[in-house]
Amino acid sequence: MSTGFWLLLATNFLAVLAHGQQDAQFTQYMYNGLYYNPAFAGKDGGYRFSALHRTQWLNYAGTNGPAPITQLLTGSARINDTKLGLGINFVNDNIGPSTNQELNVSVAYHKRLRRGQISIGASGGMFSSTLRFDELIVINPDPNIPQTGSETQMNFNYGGGIFFDKIKYYFALSSRHINQPVFDFAGGEVDNQLMNHSYLLAGYRIKTFAQWTFEPSVLVKSVSFNNFSYDLSVIATYNQKVSAGVAFRGEESVSMLLGYSILRDNSLRLGYAFDLVVSGQPAKAPTSHEFMLSYVLPDVTRDFQRTIQRTPRFRF
Repeated sequence: MSTGFWLLLATNFLAVLAHGQQDAQFTQYMYNGLYYNPAFAGKDGGYRFSALHRTQWLNYAGTNGPAPITQLLTGSARINDTKLGLGINFVNDNIGPSTNQELNVSVAYHKRLRRGQISIGASGGMFSSTLRFDELIVINPDPNIPQTGSETQMNFNYGGGIFFDKIKYYFALSSRHINQPVFDFAGGEVDNQLMNHSYLLAGYRIKTFAQWTFEPSVLVKSVSFNNFSYDLSVIATYNQKVSAGVAFRGEESVSMLLGYSILRDNSLRLGYAFDLVVSGQPAKAPTSHEFMLSYVLPDVTRDFQRTIQRTPRFRF
């Protein structure tokens, strides 16, 4: 691999470089557990769907291409009359000269433990990475690296996780990209290995008077256990309908989160997160924005009750 490419990586504006993070990052992580951990598949029953769009560093005006833009789609459901749940998620992550797309299918096993629940899940799918050579900024050009065009490669991707929910508190451990797939571009001149990412998610639910609930949570992230970063948040919700909160991403930003549930059963929820960069401002634009839409279709069960039918001749 050329020295020029390493210098490119050292100077590129990629959001993930601050902590070595290669996965997409989301401020509304507390509502997107399935992305981080396959054990969330079907955990809460019903049919659950969500769509999220993140624009990071809005109006970024650098020399390394547009600011990162990420989309996330998820869906999960519990299989009727079983302890199994299924989930699927798709991620489209545009970062500078590269575009990464990920499709994973998850399966989880859920077991009740007194007043709690433990869930174990596994995921598998495909990870696609595209590199646009004409957008690369190489300090020392290498003749073996194309100056134009793009290249796309795909590889298998695996993950696993465990989740424990005790009503008042919960915690989850997960690992993504366990097989650490490698992508070799330009005939092996530019290689990029997708490193193993591990996550710890924990939170506490506080119910108070007047239908208010508070939920502090933390998401700790690590890449191959060589470095760590974290997100902290506190969300307040009124009557399971209106929510607001604050969050802090270590060494990067502070955030405000808003949410509102509509429809009679609060099944449709709108979410928004605003990030204000507080660290590394010269290499970034000051604000990021995240929009989320989620929908829950409850399980439909029909209980047929035998009733007494009376006729002039029979009673049964």
